[in-house]
Amino acid sequence: MPKIIPLEKIEKIIDIPPDKSISHRAVMISCLSEGQTEVSPFLNSIDTLASLDCMRKLGAKIEYLPKERKVFIEGRGIYFPKSSLVELHTQDSGTTMRLLSGILAGQRFSSLLNCGHSLHRRPMKRITVPLRMMGANVKGRSKNNEEYPPLQIEPVEKLYSIDYKMTIGSAQVKSAIIFASLYSEGVTKIRELFLTRDHTERMLAFFKGKIKKQGRLIICKKSRLISPQQIFIPGDFSSASFFIVLGLILRDSQLLIKNIGINPTRIGLLKVLKRMGANLKIFNKRDYFEPYADILVKSSFLKGVEVNEEEVPLMIDEIPILLVAASFAEGETVVYGAKELKVKETDRINSMVTNLKKAGVEIKAESYGTEKNWMIIVKGSRRFKQAKFHTFLDHRTAMSLIIFSLASGKENYIDEVKSINKSFPEFLPLINSLYS
Repeated sequence: MPKIIPLEKIEKIIDIPPDKSISHRAVMISCLSEGQTEVSPFLNSIDTLASLDCMRKLGAKIEYLPKERKVFIEGRGIYFPKSSLVELHTQDSGTTMRLLSGILAGQRFSSLLNCGHSLHRRPMKRITVPLRMMGANVKGRSKNNEEYPPLQIEPVEKLYSIDYKMTIGSAQVKSAIIFASLYSEGVTKIRELFLTRDHTERMLAFFKGKIKKQGRLIICKKSRLISPQQIFIPGDFSSASFFIVLGLILRDSQLLIKNIGINPTRIGLLKVLKRMGANLKIFNKRDYFEPYADILVKSSFLKGVEVNEEEVPLMIDEIPILLVAASFAEGETVVYGAKELKVKETDRINSMVTNLKKAGVEIKAESYGTEKNWMIIVKGSRRFKQAKFHTFLDHRTAMSLIIFSLASGKENYIDEVKSINKSFPEFLPLINSLYS
């Protein structure tokens, strides 16, 4: 069982690998476009390689140079040259499965989307219902009034536009509908419950797609996508968030994190951390289809805050590391609207509450409201005890617990670290570099 040795302090300049969400979309949209596209740097992770592999099996011409972190793609338009059943394996990548569902709904061949053990348990009715409203022939494995992978998709004569009101805050659901709209007749409107990540909208516009965004309303229709020839992918904010929090909670420390994506729909965590009293500065901002900048973080005295339901979709992947920050803050932090954490790779409410309790953190989760949402309550302190952590094979749980341990002053143990390769293979080498 790996042991985590606490750090005393750090003063470093670090680079974070490219954004996972943007890497997925860059490959998919480049394949749907006309012309050659160079995607660089591309994230080399289990999830993003699943998207790359699926697009290859659909007939896309792709050259991947892992050492250079470059992908060269020759796009041939929105239809793939297949005529018989195509079976695709998305590993445990929910993004790959849900976004591909929208693309495959408009193709002229049958497809079967299968997946790994973790994704096999994740709900898919959230995408199958709106896609069927558009006329798609898509169905999952039915169980207890829900649908799960694998997904079977059959060709239809045509898809139709819809005016769809979202019932959950999910960029993956929104993106599946947007992709299906590329093949549909008429104008599709998507009305978001809360703002969510807008990487799909930004990138389609970058490829000359017919898409507009007006607040929480997205308007899109059938499009011919034209390659911009080159796509630069900034550092992943979700990956950077682990080091941002480490720099804040570790005493006498300072971290400069370079070239990080600061898309407004991704940096909800920064806004919450600032309310908590975080000493951080965003500078050297650059505008691209995705904005990015450098972030300077210094040790801070944090205070507990409330996080409302509307903020959660803008920081859904960062909630585990926020709970770590809250463990070191003075006073009580309450996160409302956390129910989507229960249907991630594992139930992240359970994984984080269970493990932080082992380390002496006063933390609990409670259901509330008629639709059974969840809140997480943390009473911070710096009085921790040694613990043996169980990651539940979840990458974000594992990384959050390692960050907690580095600042806790205790030598903790963790049952596995292999799951981290799902999104951030460079995480452990980067952590090890902080000791020198």
